[in-house]
Amino acid sequence: MEIDEAREVRTTCPYCGVGCGVLAKVAANGEITVRGDPDHPANFGRLCSKGSALAETIDLDGRLLYPQIHGRRTDWDEALDLVASTFSRTIAEHGPDAVAFYVSGQLLTEDYYVANKLMKGFIGSANIDTNSRLCMASSVAGHRRAFGSDTVPGSYEDLELADLIVVVGSNLAWCHPVLYQRIAAAREKRPDMKVVLVDPRRTMTSDIADMHLAIAPDGDVALFTGLLAYLGQHNTLDRTYITAHTTGFGQAFFAASALDLAGVAAATGLGEDELVRFYSLFAATAKTVTVYSQGVNQSSSGTDKVNAIINCHLATGRIGKPGTGPFSVTGQPNAMGGREVGGLANMLAAHMEIENPEHRDRVQRFWSAPDIAEKPGLKAVEMFQAVADGRIKALWIVATNPVDSMPDADAVEAAIKACPFVVVSDILAKTDTVRHAHVRLPAAAWGEKDGTVTNSERRISRQRAFLATPGEARADWWIIAEVAKRMGFGEAFSHPSPADIFAEHAALSAFENDGIRDFDIGAYAGVDAERYEELAPFQWPAPASPSPLRGGSARALSEAKQAGRGGVGDAPPTPPRLPRFAMQSSLADPPLKGEGESSRFFANGGFYTPDRKARFIVVRPTAQTRTSPDYPLVLNTGRVRDHWHTMTRTGKSPRLSQHLAEPFAEIHPADAQHLGIGDADIVRVSTEHGEVLLRALVTARQRPGSVFVPMHWTDQFSARARVDALVAPITDPISGQPASKNVAARVERFAAVAFGFAVLAERPASIDADYWSLARCAAGWRLELALEADRDWPDFAASLFGVDAPGETLAYHDVAGGHYRFARFAGSRLTGALYLAPRPVAVSRGWAVEQLSADHADRRGRLAIVAGRPGGNSVDRGAVVCSCFGVGANQIAEAVRGGCVSVEAIGATLHAGTNCGSCRAEIRTIIEARRLHAAE
Repeated sequence: MEIDEAREVRTTCPYCGVGCGVLAKVAANGEITVRGDPDHPANFGRLCSKGSALAETIDLDGRLLYPQIHGRRTDWDEALDLVASTFSRTIAEHGPDAVAFYVSGQLLTEDYYVANKLMKGFIGSANIDTNSRLCMASSVAGHRRAFGSDTVPGSYEDLELADLIVVVGSNLAWCHPVLYQRIAAAREKRPDMKVVLVDPRRTMTSDIADMHLAIAPDGDVALFTGLLAYLGQHNTLDRTYITAHTTGFGQAFFAASALDLAGVAAATGLGEDELVRFYSLFAATAKTVTVYSQGVNQSSSGTDKVNAIINCHLATGRIGKPGTGPFSVTGQPNAMGGREVGGLANMLAAHMEIENPEHRDRVQRFWSAPDIAEKPGLKAVEMFQAVADGRIKALWIVATNPVDSMPDADAVEAAIKACPFVVVSDILAKTDTVRHAHVRLPAAAWGEKDGTVTNSERRISRQRAFLATPGEARADWWIIAEVAKRMGFGEAFSHPSPADIFAEHAALSAFENDGIRDFDIGAYAGVDAERYEELAPFQWPAPASPSPLRGGSARALSEAKQAGRGGVGDAPPTPPRLPRFAMQSSLADPPLKGEGESSRFFANGGFYTPDRKARFIVVRPTAQTRTSPDYPLVLNTGRVRDHWHTMTRTGKSPRLSQHLAEPFAEIHPADAQHLGIGDADIVRVSTEHGEVLLRALVTARQRPGSVFVPMHWTDQFSARARVDALVAPITDPISGQPASKNVAARVERFAAVAFGFAVLAERPASIDADYWSLARCAAGWRLELALEADRDWPDFAASLFGVDAPGETLAYHDVAGGHYRFARFAGSRLTGALYLAPRPVAVSRGWAVEQLSADHADRRGRLAIVAGRPGGNSVDRGAVVCSCFGVGANQIAEAVRGGCVSVEAIGATLHAGTNCGSCRAEIRTIIEARRLHAAE
């Protein structure tokens, strides 16, 4: 891309739901750097390790750049014609429910809106669901049951204003690091702030916790129904709020009181004294926020968990006021935007209900649609089961990797392979899902896309393009709209730009609303391309006209009025043919300034139920025991600090791949001892649905009887580590969200005869090993290995090194001891080194990786590589702790020995922990370990 001068573009991070503002700087030579946007109200300049490394993930290596049909390169016309004609023919022959879209929280709102409009309003089926079903559908269901709408009541500011934060089923330190740092910073200013962590694992979030409740898997309903009973029994209810703004308290309290303290202790695995300490702290603290994530949602009782939490906040009136509320934090950058446009199979656009005939009629009239889906579509697990049994015959997968992320993933892969017609829109040419597509459509990536996203606090921000779109890649909204045109729906999909789509989305949110629906951004219905380009982050609601029914803030409206702008009047019963939105709005110049203060819902009631009152939901704990003698452990799946989803982006970054470079299974020392498993052994984790091979990580942070495995590794990076293949397709009966954190499993030591580690300048074409895991590193790749049988080791090394090119190989063989080492050089450059041993290889990984970038003209110095240890003047940094600055555990330990006895002192000396802060908990762990060692 030719650039005449340097420029800096305001955009938004594409990772979690925090929605951090990013400043992407494009230098005159095309070099890209990123930093946090100090003016964005989500992060105020902070970025996590993943966000800080975004510039390392935007190369074109592995990109899908051209449309393909059955692996053959083609042009857009042929590919789009085939998609449109096949979907049209399938609908004509088998009906609209024979086709489906499976989309993603990675999409921009404009992409999501067009896909949902096509499926629900023009194809006439609701068979569009999203990978957001896997992460927050239970929150949606719980919100709708209690509030009558999918409304997140509070704002990030509440996390800083609260006197008590209860973190439930969320490792904020690793999964939402910027929110974690905001809480940590607030706590430093107000040391009296309390934090309680409710999680089976002692995660890094426990570093700031005053109390850790190591709850039994799925014990959350019992914990919070017990809390509701305690609040009532100790007269700490807000009876005024209950009477004025809620219904159903009596029934919910009666059900909660059925379980006494001993029963709650038995159901949660917690001590009665722990429960009383937590309950009394909650009861005594008016400013309380309960923030929760996947540990609550990913459960067969996830919706009940959400409502058990909400019940406690309604009962105390701790909702909608500064420093209070239940707070669901989302896992993806635009899961919230997907909810706004109706991206879930059981929702309509603009937070309307597919079961409601009045809502269906309203959306159909607004879209001038020929048809509208009349019933909910198939949710994610049901959708792929319908693909498997043949009910769905044409499937379009957009921006997601269900072969790795869906439960029962092997069955999902088999279903996709057998489906008569599969379209995949993606940015990469090789993923575990793309490999099964009949048609592959190249999509624009972050940095190339242009649109909006909504974060966990209802704040809409712009993602802006700062890179040219490579090859023939196109925006997802354009691809979907072009298919819609070819299916005969051209007038409704003639959008010239994402600005036009956003304007339509905003207009629909306000259409026949007048405060009866929570989602309203009508102030932006008249936005044009210029104003859209300048759009600043804002929280919804942002109505174009005031309403006595409106919940939350009308800040955007007041700013618009102060600027002398008008608002939208009463919309006509039937709107003009779209997309002429300027006719519906006199607000041609919407507010550009982001809101200076947070907006909240429900402090004074105003819920979105028919009587405008919240509903207490009767919930009762149910037994969730799934273990058996054959599968005695509980498998819990989740995320790690520096990787994201299935690593299609973070797997490109060398620094993000160094912190935890291979798939692992966390297991408690007592369980490991019982099973004969040592630290760094390879283990086989199996369930009724499949098995994986992983590195054992023995740690007391894990709850006894449980094992934790991250979800990120795929066939592109490992031999057998697709952990969601082990997860049963059990779902919450209300939300349809899979239960990914309570799976009966067995763990066994894998009897490897040889372990290996290699550094390679080039990715090997194939790897003949039972266990392998490949990760990017500076100047190449690092590879972990384990084998069940011996090989011809020189031939094995040659297969990894690719010895066709000229070069020299040095080798060391200890046949009796089972130790083998090989190093391959091309001139003065190391092209590969392989270390093999009968036990896990003890070579310093960081040092070995650095040798790929070093000059090795001195032949005598090459012997150190074969020996596998640094020379006298070399420094072994140890395992990387701080990804931002590449600081290792050995360096931190040495600094502690030198007198650095605080995280701040380590930061001043090594810079570790001074950028994103994600590693601060690990730094503190090393400091404490050194203190204990010194005390002994």
